[in-house]
Amino acid sequence: MLKWIYRWLPILCGCHCMDERSFYINNKKFPVCARCTGELAGILISLLFGFLYRLPVTAAIFLLLPMIVDGFVQALTSYNSTNARRFITGFMFGYGICTLFVISTMAALQFGIDMAHFIA
Repeated sequence: MLKWIYRWLPILCGCHCMDERSFYINNKKFPVCARCTGELAGILISLLFGFLYRLPVTAAIFLLLPMIVDGFVQALTSYNSTNARRFITGFMFGYGICTLFVISTMAALQFGIDMAHFIA
């Protein structure tokens, strides 16, 4: 199972898996980088706690911005982000994007239900 995770998780996440941008435990590198680890953690927490409290759409969109800004600033300048910052911004992005996905899926489902009642 662990071999499968290390093989397929980077492909599913689209992760570059750069050594210097990854976390290590006991000299064993995580299967994905710090930012992707944060995104996955944010998605999981969003799925767990999203049923208790759902963020408004504007708040979910706001959670996307720090990672976008951090990534673009790092790509366009000599600035180099830290793994802690990558994890935190990735976590916020994962939470926000999963929340937006759930909200949009629920809205599409409700629209379909409303259309079925309208047609019938």
